[in-house]
Amino acid sequence: MEFYINGQYIKPENESEIPKYSPVTGELLYKFPSATKAEAQNAIDSAMDAFPNWSATNSKERSMLLLKVYNLIESQRSELEDILMKENGKIISEAKGEVDGVLDQLWYYIGFERKLNGDYVEGDTGMRRIIQSRVPYGVVLALTPWNFPAAMVVRKLAPALLCGNTVILKPSSDTPGSAEWIVKKFSEAGFPKGVVNFITGSGSTIGDYLVENRKVSLITMTGSTEVGQHIMNKASSNMAKLILELGGKAPFMVWKDADLKNAIDTLMWAKYSNAGQSCIAAERLYVHEDIYSKFIQLFKDASMKITMGSPINSSMGPLINSKAVSGTSKILNEAAEGGSKITKMGLAASEKQFRNGFFYNPVLVEGADQNSNIFQEEIFAPVLPAMSVNDEEQLLQLANDSKYGLASYLFTRDIGFAMRFSEKIRFGELYINMPGPESSQGYHTGFRMTGQAGEGSVHGIEEYLHLKNTYIDFSMD
Repeated sequence: MEFYINGQYIKPENESEIPKYSPVTGELLYKFPSATKAEAQNAIDSAMDAFPNWSATNSKERSMLLLKVYNLIESQRSELEDILMKENGKIISEAKGEVDGVLDQLWYYIGFERKLNGDYVEGDTGMRRIIQSRVPYGVVLALTPWNFPAAMVVRKLAPALLCGNTVILKPSSDTPGSAEWIVKKFSEAGFPKGVVNFITGSGSTIGDYLVENRKVSLITMTGSTEVGQHIMNKASSNMAKLILELGGKAPFMVWKDADLKNAIDTLMWAKYSNAGQSCIAAERLYVHEDIYSKFIQLFKDASMKITMGSPINSSMGPLINSKAVSGTSKILNEAAEGGSKITKMGLAASEKQFRNGFFYNPVLVEGADQNSNIFQEEIFAPVLPAMSVNDEEQLLQLANDSKYGLASYLFTRDIGFAMRFSEKIRFGELYINMPGPESSQGYHTGFRMTGQAGEGSVHGIEEYLHLKNTYIDFSMD
């Protein structure tokens, strides 16, 4: 693996490499380099030097280059799907679904050529005006996660570039391969040198250096709340604009009049998609007491059918690494010691080549307290704590009782109840009687410690633009 800086592939200076293990088999997949501070600075300088010309390029030309990227990915998508299955552990349907998402996002942003508008505002007198124009920030640092390593790259790069910013991409050390593949498509599409730059390495090695650099004007990051808080602290030294999508603890709420089949089908997606490793995954289950026993049995029956092993013919993939496995076991052991009932479900990988993979059986946790870690901390695994509820007020209180506030799910046939609930729930997204994920035209954002700002929709595009005011007095001769 090489770095891509100033339009060239560059052999890394540092001979030490970071190992990447297969989540599916546990075997070593490859090793990749960790950039030095000098290489990180080279990428920053390259992006800074490219900014004046790129920001002066009109949005139609930028959009046409994104269209070329779209066509390249579409024609070679099977390569990206294969990478996602190998380095992320996605089952084939999820790999295909993620590439569909990549293409959908690109297509959405491509459509914004010549639509990045400002305002012409009346001044304080008849001969004065204010021109409010939206201008790019400059150098954008994009820090992308491992759980959707292709989709998140495009969701950050496409709007940033469309708006006239230049970018340095540093992907998660768990999934640099998919990011490298996508960057090659930007190179093949003909983006000018320095506009897109790519380096790899651990956050402790170069992350702080990139975040604190005064030439970086905007930082967009998807990841844990702890890392987001660290970035906020470090970025304060240069007052960089921040777009942060952090943790989630989505409540999945089933009212007594819900369509149970629809709720079960959606919960199977919301809990087990990507093995529960999603910021919008169902992390807490609240079911009305009148139907609790019936719904839980239906959920158990469906979960028992979950299969693991080959990405080609399984229904759920593995966790990302061994640390995720041990972390999940730790929080489950804590719940068990606290008196919770632990129900293990699904069929573990039986084939020899998958026995060392990082698979984790689905688990239902009952009897835990609302204040316990299992209900309060993000799990990021196929583990679901559940409890019964008896009235609307209790349901709302429990749902909002979280330090996170990204996604939530509600199932009811009562439109009045649904609308009342939507007004009061403090989450950036509420899915009523339907699954996610978020749409490209939706604004993906959250409350509380889920982060700040957001991505997607015209509002997400505007996050990459700074509002600039020009005051004009044209009364003079």
